[in-house]
Amino acid sequence: MSNIYNLDILRDEEVCAAVDRNIECDPAVVALKRGVPSPQVVATQVKYLQRARRKLPTLYASRCVIPPRAFEQSSSEESAERKPLNGESCLDLTCGLGIDSMALARRFRRVVALERDTDLAEVVRHNMALMGIDNVEVVSSSAEEYVASCSEQFDWVFVDPDRRSEAGNKMVCMEDCSPNILELMPRLRELSRRVAIKLSPMFDCAEAFRLLSPAEVEVVSIAGECKELNIYTGAERNILRIAVIGQGEWEFSEKDMTTTPSRVAFECGDWRYLHLPDVALQKARVAIAAFRGRAEMWSNNGFAFSREMLDVALPCRSYEIVSVERYHPKELKRRYRGVGLDIIKRDTQLSVDAVRKALGARSGSEVVVALTSIESETYIIEIKPITK
Repeated sequence: MSNIYNLDILRDEEVCAAVDRNIECDPAVVALKRGVPSPQVVATQVKYLQRARRKLPTLYASRCVIPPRAFEQSSSEESAERKPLNGESCLDLTCGLGIDSMALARRFRRVVALERDTDLAEVVRHNMALMGIDNVEVVSSSAEEYVASCSEQFDWVFVDPDRRSEAGNKMVCMEDCSPNILELMPRLRELSRRVAIKLSPMFDCAEAFRLLSPAEVEVVSIAGECKELNIYTGAERNILRIAVIGQGEWEFSEKDMTTTPSRVAFECGDWRYLHLPDVALQKARVAIAAFRGRAEMWSNNGFAFSREMLDVALPCRSYEIVSVERYHPKELKRRYRGVGLDIIKRDTQLSVDAVRKALGARSGSEVVVALTSIESETYIIEIKPITK
């Protein structure tokens, strides 16, 4: 059973001991080691457990079985843990490696997790036992088959649809993913008052409101990278939430997405501080709304500029402005020739490499500059971190 994921082999005590014994070794070396049972299988597990150390620390600590493809498609534990779902029972339509099911198990008395790949379902059962999780029932079934005959009511239904086509291409539209949530929604609303849907960060927030209002739409980022877009149906009104892991959460209204850019003229000598909005603000198109009354912005994808330091915590990186000049390479060469430039760019078609070449600069971090176009003019802004 489960030969496709080598589960029978990985259950063997000697193999388990070999994985644990070689956990810090180079997988390529492990595969060639004498005395290692099933060396290719052990090497693969060592490789993916090493990769899981930060993304899936609980699975790493328990030496769980980690199939490569399931690992690549799984959520991080950090991302799964923060979803605001709780209650008595939850139906997870798309179990996969079980990371979301594992997090849900801490907030619900009972979780039913569906995985149509019977071999992967057995791997998840094995891993749940290793981690001491006993309130997740893994059912080998497709979402479509299960919900068609289900008579149980759940507090929440959770779904992270497969966003890869059979050819391996990335899918963004909900109707193209598997399962097709839009098609299943009438039936899901019969099973639960609230449905949580995890989508690609490429999905459009406005489209989420259009399709599933009223709803809470949440954009999540970690370390400057947009990780996922979540939709929570059954809300009383439309809410747009920005969640920056490690910094906090901010709420906006749907109307904030249409806040107009600044009409103030951009004058080079007027600004003391530059602020780089978090990618989640830019993804949700609410950066202008977030900085309104505190800084000026000419685009949701651009920088924010202020004369005073911000008086509230916002998801951004702030810098002190050293100088602001129009981007005229011939005039700037004297200053930046041979200098190691760290270039942050927004709202400009110019590439970082092209700018360094035009200025005679090199890659480095001796000087940090921001590059942006405002009102048809391109500016180079020398900045430095704010020391507290």
